[in-house]
Amino acid sequence: MNTATNLPVSLYFDAFGEKQNPAIVLLPGLGSQSISWSQRFCQRLADGGFYILRVDNRDCGLSPTLNHAGVPDLQVLSQGQSIPIAYTLREMAADVALTLDNAGIPAAHIVGRSMGGMIAQLFAAQYPQKTLSLCAIMSSTGNPQLPPPAPDVMAMLLGPRPDPYSHQSAWLEQQLAFFRRIASTHVPFDEQYYTALLITSLARASSMPGMLRQIAAMAATGDLRSEIKRIAAPTLAIHGTHDPLFPVEAGQDISNTIHGARLELIEGMGHEIPPALEAEVTELLLAHFNNR
Repeated sequence: MNTATNLPVSLYFDAFGEKQNPAIVLLPGLGSQSISWSQRFCQRLADGGFYILRVDNRDCGLSPTLNHAGVPDLQVLSQGQSIPIAYTLREMAADVALTLDNAGIPAAHIVGRSMGGMIAQLFAAQYPQKTLSLCAIMSSTGNPQLPPPAPDVMAMLLGPRPDPYSHQSAWLEQQLAFFRRIASTHVPFDEQYYTALLITSLARASSMPGMLRQIAAMAATGDLRSEIKRIAAPTLAIHGTHDPLFPVEAGQDISNTIHGARLELIEGMGHEIPPALEAEVTELLLAHFNNR
C-alpha cells in the first residue's frame, strides 16, 4: 500500500448485487462512512439490475487512514494563509480509479453525495473512459460565488465535540443535533435510524484528524468548474430545496456547468437522504442509469 499521500490508495468497499451487472460506485460525504448509504438504499439499486460498490473514502471508515500526514490547522487556513495539504479531492478521485481497477471493473456509474459528489465530478472529468454516468447529490462545483453554508451549521460541523469513546452520550447528543439541523423539513426526523447509524459508524472507526484532512482537501481543491465543464458522461444533479450546507444554487451550478446535465430538486430535502426519501432518490437514479 502506498504511504505517500499524493499516491492513490485502494479503498474499502462492500458490495451488493451480481458482479456481472453494470457497476455503481457510491461515494459518501465529508467525514461520513460508506454506511451512510443504507443497506436498503443499496439493495434497491441492486434489485434494479446493478452491482453496487459502497465505498469508504480515504481517511474514513475502514479505508486507509493517513495519520502520518499530520493534522491541518484549519484556523490558519481560514485566515487565507497556506498550510501543508496532505492531498486534494483529485487524489481521492484517483483512489476510486485504483479501486475499480483492483476490483476488475472497467467502468461504472459514479454517484457521490456532498463532498463525495465533488469527488465524483472530478472522477468523471479525469477518467471519462471509466465513467458510465455521473450523479452528484446535494453537492457543489466549489464555485466561490455560490451562497455560503448557514453559519450555525458550519459552527456545529467544525466546533469542538466530546470524545466519542469517553463521553459517548454527550457525543451522540451533539451529533443528533447536527443531523436534526441539516434534516429534511417535509418528513419526520428518524432519530432511531440516525442513532443506529452513529453508533455503528463509531464501532467501525472514528477519525477526527481524517475529517480535518478531508476539509483541507476540499479547500485546496477549490473551484471545479474549469475541469468539470469537459464532462461528457450523462449527468444528473439531485438537490434538496432546503439544504443548509450546500444551498440549492449549488445544484443549479452543477447543471449549468456540465453540458447536458439535468437537475432534479426534491422539495424539503436538506443535506441528508432520510429513509423516507430513499425510494424517491433511488427511482431517480435508476431512471438516470437506464437513460429514461
